Amino acid sequence: MLLSSFWSNPLVESAGYFSVVILCLLVSMVIFEIVTKYKNWEEIRKGNVAVALATGGKIFGVCNIFRYSIEQHNTLFEMIGWGLFGFTLLIIAYLLFEFLTPTFNVDNEIEKDNRSIGFISLVISVGLSFVIGASIS
Repeated sequence: MLLSSFWSNPLVESAGYFSVVILCLLVSMVIFEIVTKYKNWEEIRKGNVAVALATGGKIFGVCNIFRYSIEQHNTLFEMIGWGLFGFTLLIIAYLLFEFLTPTFNVDNEIEKDNRSIGFISLVISVGLSFVIGASIS
């Protein structure tokens, strides 16, 4: 009885969700690092604003998807599952963005600090995270 009341305590639940989402965010950043042709954190360290914008959009997008997942699902495993599904959709959206711009290479432009492309990448990640989040609810 005491143990079950501990796990249902709102502070413990919040800490658990927070910890799991941070872990999922770290994993998603590693996956984005693999998917992009440039090294995100190395480029950000050099002052590449386009990479910072694109990476910031991805971080916001992933966190927003998990926010929806936390709100709509009752168990930690459901939240993780739906959050990871939403993250997968965000990766697909990124790859589609690259595919649907045949006149230039998105990764190359972002690596060259093309801030316009970096900003569009941010807006796509953020905007689609709301659509994805609503769809996994």
